[in-house]
Amino acid sequence: MAKGFPGGFGGGNMNNLMKQAQKLQKQMEDMQKELENKEFEASVGGGAIVAKANGKKQLTSIKIQPEVLDPDDVEMLEDMVLSAVNEVLKKAEEETNSEMGKLTGGLNMPGLF
Repeated sequence: MAKGFPGGFGGGNMNNLMKQAQKLQKQMEDMQKELENKEFEASVGGGAIVAKANGKKQLTSIKIQPEVLDPDDVEMLEDMVLSAVNEVLKKAEEETNSEMGKLTGGLNMPGLF
């Protein structure tokens, strides 16, 4: 087996490593569930448009104040909605990465979450 390998990869150390990996996996699953239930919010135009999303990075609501509805300037409204949506999804992504990064210690694990 791996006994006698330099660096301490004996049987006992491998068991400890597996236990630590299982503990990390459980913590990550718990953190992911917690983040999925969290709500994020972003607004643009001084609150004229407010977008909300959950930790799954799914848009949950958009509120548009009536005073920004100008049939002669639909493009501005579209831009504001895009900005609010992009900002709220960015917030959800950044917090998810930040919280998961605390658990993984900055390990680079693409596609993990």
